[in-house]
Amino acid sequence: MKSQKVVFLFYTTLLIGTTAGFLMGFILDWQTHINDLMNFSFGGILMIGITAGIWTVIAQMGFFAYLTIHRFGLGIFKSQRLWTRVQVIIIAFALFDLMFFRHMAFAEPGESMAGYAILPTLLLIYALIVAYLKSKDTNYTAFVPTVFFMVVVTSIEWFPALRENDFTFLLNAVVPLLVANTWQILVLHRLHEPVEQQKKTETSKKKQKG
Repeated sequence: MKSQKVVFLFYTTLLIGTTAGFLMGFILDWQTHINDLMNFSFGGILMIGITAGIWTVIAQMGFFAYLTIHRFGLGIFKSQRLWTRVQVIIIAFALFDLMFFRHMAFAEPGESMAGYAILPTLLLIYALIVAYLKSKDTNYTAFVPTVFFMVVVTSIEWFPALRENDFTFLLNAVVPLLVANTWQILVLHRLHEPVEQQKKTETSKKKQKG
């Protein structure tokens, strides 16, 4: 990927993720922020934007780490099929841990684990939707890696908020993460397309000369 496209990906992701996080933060406590606007006090609103920007940057770091891990996994297992199976196992562990450890940390005595299964279930459903869109735009081999990225990597990025049992904090964190990660994974192949087309064109020209 050319440097211009890396810059494009960085700034568009930052803009989209921060905007989504800002809107979510504003909606969750809209009455307070409306009063801030009426009183010309923008400290709280500015803080929402800064916080959303921080979560978006975390999402960007996670994305480039994922790209490295994915290539590393393919190199270790030497097989796309084997690496896919390993990713499925890791996804299952990540979803279980998201339920089990939050239950262990925050559940009241006698409280069922079922309520703590809602969060990982919603995350999985969202990841499956994104993976479907990705595989539809590319090919079926992108499905599991996309689910892996949206579930496992997002959970790791989300970890600072998951340590707290605050629903508002969880939403303020996960919205910019999910929006940024969705944009990055869905747009990545489009940034590679011109390079691939150029290679095909060069190959065809060489064949014609030959």
